[in-house]
Amino acid sequence: MSKFWSPSVQELKPYIPGEQPRTRLIKLNTNENPYPPAPGVERVLREYPIDHLRLYPDPDASALRDALAREYNVQPEQVFLGNGSDEVLAFAFQAFFRHDKPLLMPEITYSFYPVYCQLYAIEAQRVALDDQWRVQLDAFDSDNGGIIFANPNAPTGHGYSRAAIAELLSHHTERVVLVDEAYADFGGESAVGLVDTCPNLLVTGTFSKSRSLAGLRIGYAIGSRELIEGLDRVKNSFNSYPLDSLAIAAGVAALEDRAHFKACCEAVITTRERTRRGLEQLDFEVLPSQANFLFVRPRSMSALEVFSELRERGILVRHFNTDILHDFLRISIGTDDEMDTLLETLDTLINVTPH
Repeated sequence: MSKFWSPSVQELKPYIPGEQPRTRLIKLNTNENPYPPAPGVERVLREYPIDHLRLYPDPDASALRDALAREYNVQPEQVFLGNGSDEVLAFAFQAFFRHDKPLLMPEITYSFYPVYCQLYAIEAQRVALDDQWRVQLDAFDSDNGGIIFANPNAPTGHGYSRAAIAELLSHHTERVVLVDEAYADFGGESAVGLVDTCPNLLVTGTFSKSRSLAGLRIGYAIGSRELIEGLDRVKNSFNSYPLDSLAIAAGVAALEDRAHFKACCEAVITTRERTRRGLEQLDFEVLPSQANFLFVRPRSMSALEVFSELRERGILVRHFNTDILHDFLRISIGTDDEMDTLLETLDTLINVTPH
């Protein structure tokens, strides 16, 4: 603690990102894409005119905004861009959820949501998952200051269809419903098609996962013009130039190569399902996933033991040391070779390690 901190900062419990090792390990702990970005991204970075970096970027990132609008069949005025989806979410919390009624969210979901609630003094109300570890859409109370959830959910991986989201929206029309689609490209169904008929729906997404651009920090939101205007008001009161010129150009190039995007997503899905079968053969409980990760519970060893033993052998997975999740591990999907190494190592651990 520091005497110079504001009281609210002293009370914060910040989000803790997954470990980024300095030594060469197999990283299956941060849900990064195991494949490189589209080839056009490399050309952009290699050929970008260095003299342009002395100029401020377009504050509206118009080229990327237009490209996203074409990709999702919406108007550019329905698209908002930010420095990673975490920044977009931060702006949304400020713009839409600071009411005198609680913001509703699943009890288990992306752990940045409660951090933002604490930062912005927003009351959070948690809704328990069902006995299948799914978000209970019908359990969200109608008397609220907004609703937020990830679809597919993190870290559990379950996703709902667009029809299920539409049903939820039919019961909640007076406050913003934010659907975080960071992982939707790996088997989920996007709710973006509902934004024209549901003016209170905001869908957020990221280029970090399915488009392999985690290092460039590109996030976005799609919604009604009214919601996008609210986000713009907050952005322009905080950071008028959230995306740099390189990120804008690279983002456009990533969107233009649909074949590369589709091939990467299909490869991750195929590897995920093969890994799921392998883990089940090793006596792991594996939750169904529509994301680029699996949420698993080892039955023959504790999750902490598996986490520690894997790390000793140069493989990082994610262990959430909380009362509810301590029995589980989240395993990001890597290349086929990386997942083969994981399965072989786990087989050795389970069949050799005394417990």
